[in-house]
Amino acid sequence: MIRCIIIEDQAPAQRILQKYIKQYGMLQLQETFTDPIQALEYLKNHTIDLIFLDIHLPKLSGMDFLKVLDNSPMVILTTAYHQYAVQSYEFDVLDYLLKPISYPRFLKAMEKMNQHTTQRHELTQTLGSILVKIGYDYVSISIDDILYIQTDGDYTHLYCTEKKYLVALPLKYWLEQLPQHLFCQVHRSYLVATRKIEKLSTLSLTINNQAIPIGRKYKQMVKERMKNTEL
Repeated sequence: MIRCIIIEDQAPAQRILQKYIKQYGMLQLQETFTDPIQALEYLKNHTIDLIFLDIHLPKLSGMDFLKVLDNSPMVILTTAYHQYAVQSYEFDVLDYLLKPISYPRFLKAMEKMNQHTTQRHELTQTLGSILVKIGYDYVSISIDDILYIQTDGDYTHLYCTEKKYLVALPLKYWLEQLPQHLFCQVHRSYLVATRKIEKLSTLSLTINNQAIPIGRKYKQMVKERMKNTEL
């Protein structure tokens, strides 16, 4: 099931999306928000796969919401105004639905969602490795060998079982490319392989004898992720 939330301040639009989500069957609606600030707080402690996001919202527009959103899940924008379509794709959104949203158009958005998740699955599960540019060369790195990743501005340090790499890619790249069920962001600067965690405490965790801090806003999320993970 794809876990989703709705961020929409108009009741009729909420009801339409809720109805379509229920009809589709493969989506699991977790919450509906009228306030984007409350949605941001919710996302700090809950893992979500998809957001239905209105552009015109009180306090914070949909575009501004995307700018401050960490570890962004898939996003489908909903709006009555077509002029934001070009700008929306700067944020790599999955689709852009114009209100009033018809069910056939909703189904097309679901097709895009399925294609997106299938491509990720093929990359990370079938191939089991990822191709990364290191200096002038491309190196195939097994996903199972990745222990944790630390951000360093626009670069990331990639710590693997046998080697460490400095890669000219931001942490956001790894958040989007690596499988979410195997990796978890535990701090604004760290992404870890949950299966590699050796010890877990309130403020930190240990991988390969290296202590890694757990950020305040990630504590609950880490706790939820580790409930069914054997250390």
